[in-house]
Amino acid sequence: ATQALVARNDTNGAVDGPGKFRHSDELKAVLETVLELSKSRSVLAKALAEVGPPANTSDVSSWPSDQDVADFADAVKVTAPKGAEFGKTEVFYLKVKASDRTRALKLVDALCREIEFQYGKVRNHRAASMIDELVEAERLARRDVEEATARLTAMEETVGGDLSELRNLHQPSGAGESDLRRKAVEIENELRQARVLAAGRDELLRALRDAESDPNRLLALPNGLLESQPSLRKMKDGLIDAQVRTSTLLGTMSPAHPSVRAAKIAESEITGRLQEELTAAIRGVEMDQRLANDRVTNLTRSVDNIHDRLQNLAGMRADYTRLVAEAEQRSQLLADVERKLVDARASQAGANKASLITRLDDADTGSKPVGPSKSLLLLAGMLGGLVVGLAVLLLAATSGPMVPVHPTPIRRAAIHPTPESTVGSDLDLIEAA
Repeated sequence: ATQALVARNDTNGAVDGPGKFRHSDELKAVLETVLELSKSRSVLAKALAEVGPPANTSDVSSWPSDQDVADFADAVKVTAPKGAEFGKTEVFYLKVKASDRTRALKLVDALCREIEFQYGKVRNHRAASMIDELVEAERLARRDVEEATARLTAMEETVGGDLSELRNLHQPSGAGESDLRRKAVEIENELRQARVLAAGRDELLRALRDAESDPNRLLALPNGLLESQPSLRKMKDGLIDAQVRTSTLLGTMSPAHPSVRAAKIAESEITGRLQEELTAAIRGVEMDQRLANDRVTNLTRSVDNIHDRLQNLAGMRADYTRLVAEAEQRSQLLADVERKLVDARASQAGANKASLITRLDDADTGSKPVGPSKSLLLLAGMLGGLVVGLAVLLLAATSGPMVPVHPTPIRRAAIHPTPESTVGSDLDLIEAA
């Protein structure tokens, strides 16, 4: 009896599709397992016990004996389809020889059920052992992840507000400029502007102090330097106009002329008011100078602070990168272990619900019994008769001519009325005759 079977792979972890084998080694491993199960003593014994002994068995109590199991093992074969190599195709055949057709069908059916059951037990035990191993691996991986996460958390807590900057440093260089660096650039620009403004205030303050002792020196100051002192600039312009008017009048009039004297008086008043304005302007410029210097100091401190923070983060970058990589690697290992654990549990559940071995149609015994055909038996009989005849002729040729055997003539003695004692040695011949 021949039963066609097909094997499939577990659906867990399938890449090409559910039940597909990733490579030929997996298929070969499944078929080799089936082959070993078909030769297993427990599987053969249970199949024989299920079918029962043949009708002509005398001792039923010891069925099946060790010899029965050994004989049944010789009658079981697992083969590949015709023209294919065993382990290369998913289809294979289970063949069983028996004394009659009905018994062969029962045996192959019982053996298939027992192989499917035992293979499920093998899958179940294998999955259970894998689950135990993966549960321990998951526990260790989870502990490693927690340790790496704790170290990473402690470092991030020490960083504080610069965590985003540290993460930006950890990212590839193509991630763009960080906020802290951009802030440092902005503050450095403001610092340059503040220093320029402070330098202008210093120059203006020196000029105003010089002009306080000699107002005419104020006339030499450029208007750009007096942008922050509009009233002083107007008085400077008024003093220049008064001096121009006085010079113009002196060109046509004598110094004692009333117009010239009025012009000089106006010039003197402007100069006096300019002195007062210079004093007030010096106090204002001194205040602006202090503010500008304070701003330069603050901005310098901010830039130095940012540079210190960047330098500190640069020193922590290597350790932070290592901790992040370690945490990610351990998290990946934990995810892989959890995925394998889920697959193992699914495989264990599937081992109790479904079989990886499926029957193709019913078992078949064919139209003829397993053995030599009638023509082969006839040919064997003819060859046997020819051999016997040749043997007889050979014996006849080697024994030589046949010699006829003549019977020894019986020597008859005369009958005398004498007693047997007188016959003597001829008594035997007489009795034979």
